[in-house]
Amino acid sequence: MSQIPDDIRYTKDHEWVRMDGDFIAVCGITDHAQEMLTDIVFVELPEAGIEFSRGERVATVESVKAVSNIYAPVSGKVIEVNTALENAPELVNSDPYGEGWIFKLEVKSALELESLLDAAAYAAHVEAE
Repeated sequence: MSQIPDDIRYTKDHEWVRMDGDFIAVCGITDHAQEMLTDIVFVELPEAGIEFSRGERVATVESVKAVSNIYAPVSGKVIEVNTALENAPELVNSDPYGEGWIFKLEVKSALELESLLDAAAYAAHVEAE
């Protein structure tokens, strides 16, 4: 069974958001998503400074099985990307909620966070898939 930490919010597309302060969101893909993708071999990171609306494609993750788009879980501006993934994309597999984070957003509206799934709702969503 995939890890689903309680202190994180989730999308139905299997992205996660952990708030780091009031307006900074650390984002990545869930443990379930990385398990489905298997061995991740490349992560196309967004450029810092670009603004995205919720639901827009921000990044791409390539595995030995497929290429998957990563969508902005909330609207905001990319303020940092995890450059460690350029040389070690497998961090997304080994530590999806820690060292495998993908980007950080300066959140435009904290209200958008309320529409994301909590851990229980995300677990139910994964179970129903």
